[in-house]
Amino acid sequence: MLFDKRPVLLTGFAACLLGLLTSCANSSTGEALERSFAADPKLRNNSTTLGGSSQGNSPSQTTAKLPEGFPSEIPLYPEATLENVEPLTVPNAQGEQTSWSSADPIDAIQSFYKREFESNNWQITSQPTDEAGGTFVARRNGLQVTVTIPSSAATNNSGETSSAREPSTSGTSNAVTEFEIQYIRNQGEAASEQSGQDSSQSEVPSYVPSRSAGEAQDFTDLDKAPKELRQYIEDLATLGVLTVDSSGSKTNAGASGTTFEPNKTITRREYARWLVAANNQIYANRPGQQIRSASETTQPAFRDVPRSDRDFQSIQALAEAGLIPSPLTGDATAVLFRPDAPLTRENLILWKVPLDTRQSLPSASVDAVKQTWGFQDAAKVEPKALRAVLADFQNGESANIRRMLGYTTLFQPKKPVTRAEAASVLWYFGSQGEGLSAKEAQQLKREDAQPSETPTPSPSSSDEQ
Repeated sequence: MLFDKRPVLLTGFAACLLGLLTSCANSSTGEALERSFAADPKLRNNSTTLGGSSQGNSPSQTTAKLPEGFPSEIPLYPEATLENVEPLTVPNAQGEQTSWSSADPIDAIQSFYKREFESNNWQITSQPTDEAGGTFVARRNGLQVTVTIPSSAATNNSGETSSAREPSTSGTSNAVTEFEIQYIRNQGEAASEQSGQDSSQSEVPSYVPSRSAGEAQDFTDLDKAPKELRQYIEDLATLGVLTVDSSGSKTNAGASGTTFEPNKTITRREYARWLVAANNQIYANRPGQQIRSASETTQPAFRDVPRSDRDFQSIQALAEAGLIPSPLTGDATAVLFRPDAPLTRENLILWKVPLDTRQSLPSASVDAVKQTWGFQDAAKVEPKALRAVLADFQNGESANIRRMLGYTTLFQPKKPVTRAEAASVLWYFGSQGEGLSAKEAQQLKREDAQPSETPTPSPSSSDEQ
C-alpha cells in the first residue's frame, strides 16, 4: 500500500510558514507580509454589491434643507451646499448647527463672512487673526452666530485631520472646504432689543421713495461723483430710474433736490429696483423687452422678501424672469436674497448681462476670462458670474465692465459697488451694437411727448369759386 505524501507536505509547509511569520512579527518583513494579505481598503470601504445599494452613499443622494425657523439675517455663502442640520438644546433659547461644503478656498469664504458681518451692523466679538481660517462669533438683536472655518493646518497632504471635531478640507485636487454655522437666539434678549429698536425707529420715517419711477429726479451732489460716471447718472435721473430712500439720503432744506450720495455702497434691493426700472424705461416703447411686475398675490421666491417688502415686486419679478439665482431657477441654496446686503461686482454683472444678450450665457473658464479680460484675479469669480463676465467682454466697447471701471487687470469680484458705478452699468442695454442708452431713450421720450402736426387741408377749387 502506497503512502500518500501530500498531507505531510502540506503540514510541513504550514509549519514553516507559521515559523517564518512568528520570527518576522516585529520586523519590516513581517509588516510587508501582513500588508500583502490584508484586504484591499478600496473594497473594504465600498459596501456596494451587485443587486443592492450602498448605505454609505445614501447621504449624497439626499439634499439637506434649511428649517423654517432659520434666521434670514444670517448670511449664507452663495457657493456653499447645505450638508446637515442638527438642533441645539439650549435653555431659554433656540438654536441649530448647520454643516456646509464648498469648492471655494478657505480665504474666499472667510472674506465673505468678514465683509457681511462688518457691513450689516453685526457686533463681532471674535474673528480669525489671519486668512488661514478660524472662528467668527457675531451678535445682533439677541442672535449669536458662530461660523467655524477650517484652518490651513486642518489637513495635511495625506488628508489626515488634526482634530476630528474640526471641519476639514480634502487633500486631493478636488478639495472641498467644509465649515459650520451655529446660531443661538435668546428670546428674551431679542424681544428687549427689538422693542428698543421699534421705539427709536418710530422717530424716523420708514421708506418713502423720493420720487416715483419715471419722474425726473434732481440730485444736488452729482459733483461728488467721478467725472467719468457723472453723465450716466444725469441721464438715468432724467428718466426717473434712480429712486432713492428718503430715510437714507439727505434732503436739502429750501431746495427741491435730494442728495444721491454717488459714492455710497448700493444694496442688493436698490440695484434690483433700479435694474427693473432702467430696463423698462429704456425699453418703454418695446413691451416685449420689459420685465413684468410680479403679482402681489404670488408666492415669494425668497424667505426674506415677503409680499409686504417694499421692493417685493422688483425682486420677485427678477426671480420669476430667471435673471437672478433662486429656487425658481433650480438653485436650492438660494432661499435668501439678503436685500440689505452690499451688492458685489460679480453679482452686478451676473444680473445685468442676460438683459444685454437676451440669450443663454456661454460656457466659461478661468483661463478664458484671463485670456480675454486679462484679469489676474479671474479665479476668484464664482462660476455662475464667470459666464456673465466672459459674455460681457464680447460686447466690445459697450461692455458694462469697461463702462464702469475703464481699463483694469483686477476685477475684484467681491468688492462692493457704489451707486455711481451701478448707474454706469444701467445706462445702456444691448449687445454687439444693437441696444439703447438712457440718452437715446430720453430722445425717444421727447419725440413721443410732442404732438404730431396735423396738415392743414388745402382749399378745393369749389371753395375758391
